[in-house]
Amino acid sequence: MTDATIGEKILGIDPGLNITGYGVLEITASGPKLREGGVIRGGSDRSLEARLRELYTGLNEVLDAFQPAAMAIEELYSHYERPRTAILMGHARGVLCLAAAQRDIPIMHYASTQVKRMLTGNGRAPKNQMQLAICRELGLAAPPEPPDVADALAIALCHHHLGRKVA
Repeated sequence: MTDATIGEKILGIDPGLNITGYGVLEITASGPKLREGGVIRGGSDRSLEARLRELYTGLNEVLDAFQPAAMAIEELYSHYERPRTAILMGHARGVLCLAAAQRDIPIMHYASTQVKRMLTGNGRAPKNQMQLAICRELGLAAPPEPPDVADALAIALCHHHLGRKVA
């Protein structure tokens, strides 16, 4: 990826079947600025199919509203003791990637350790350290809530920083 163009938007996604966090950054002359952060709720009391449809529909609404130039999404990670969790998360990531792919939006995948290392220098940084990094980078008085939003913004910031270095 080359340097982002002023006015372009990067969409960061922290995928989850129950709650998917998203964050939209707009590239400005003074750096990335927060446009919006929020969550898409799949709901824990619904069928898998209904939850996936809700994630797909919710992300399409975000894509319609902001028309991002790129989507950055966290890679799938799961402990080997919980293979079912990895499978369910794979479904969620799949429909989220499909929504962007149908619009020809480039999708980049980042490991959580890569995102943490990029923003804090520590690939195993705790959540509170990540939230402080998000506040510092975006000039926020308080960390975005819920934490899924901060994670999504961290993914978008990682993409922005890596994109600028690859030019």
